[in-house]
Amino acid sequence: MDIDVLGTLAVRLNGVSITPTAPKPRQVLALLALRAGQVVPVGVLAEELWGSKPPRSARATLQTYILQLRELIAAALENGAGDDTGQRRQAKDVLLTVPGGYLLKSGDGTSDAREFERLSGSGYRAMDAEDYPQAARLLRQALELWTGPALADVHAGPQLRTEVKRLEESWLCALDQRVEADLRLGRHRELLAELTVLVNQYPMHESLCGQYMLALYRSGRRGEALDAYQRLRATLVRAMGLEPSPALAKLQRSILMSGPDTLPARPAPSVAVARVG
Repeated sequence: MDIDVLGTLAVRLNGVSITPTAPKPRQVLALLALRAGQVVPVGVLAEELWGSKPPRSARATLQTYILQLRELIAAALENGAGDDTGQRRQAKDVLLTVPGGYLLKSGDGTSDAREFERLSGSGYRAMDAEDYPQAARLLRQALELWTGPALADVHAGPQLRTEVKRLEESWLCALDQRVEADLRLGRHRELLAELTVLVNQYPMHESLCGQYMLALYRSGRRGEALDAYQRLRATLVRAMGLEPSPALAKLQRSILMSGPDTLPARPAPSVAVARVG
């Protein structure tokens, strides 16, 4: 089974799509696919579909959605070979009913989310080893797996919203580190267009702002770097009543006082990344 969630939802078995078109079965499949190999309790699925007040018919309706998914799985299995004993798998062997819930078995197929985690994890280790060319390459490959917002075409209830937020925070972390690797490699001018978009998209993200300030300064645009700091400060004060972190304030003072040879290569490890707009 091949599972794609970093963009639109696509789940394929034996190369055949098993992604339903109806909204609620899509929600069920999306949550099962994100947690493939794990038991998803009935209560969790009910909360995803109906929130904190599921109807009395919730369990029966959920069983109907599971049946619809199994029909799609059965059709896809018609294209596949048998198992090691020569017997053809049944839909219930792929989407299992287990005590308390359901479990989707993905087998040895691909998962873009798992591949993203693998590549970004390798990229972080390369950053820790100060192998910036390798880090930039791996993190760029990880980010290229994203074709749009996670589960862009799935209506998300409480459970999926949590999963989507987790994925997007992972994306933002990988992006931040890839930009950092490129800055370490002296690609300041090449980053300016991308960072201009990012700081507008995330106006309270201090790490991206610090990277933008550094790229501007090292591209000979000192005044614009200082303006970027002031915009961030005004946004933080207005929205949250907070001043920029000490690390970002230190970068601003460095830009005011330092020459290009003494300016820090990066804002500082402690620049906050949690303030995201």
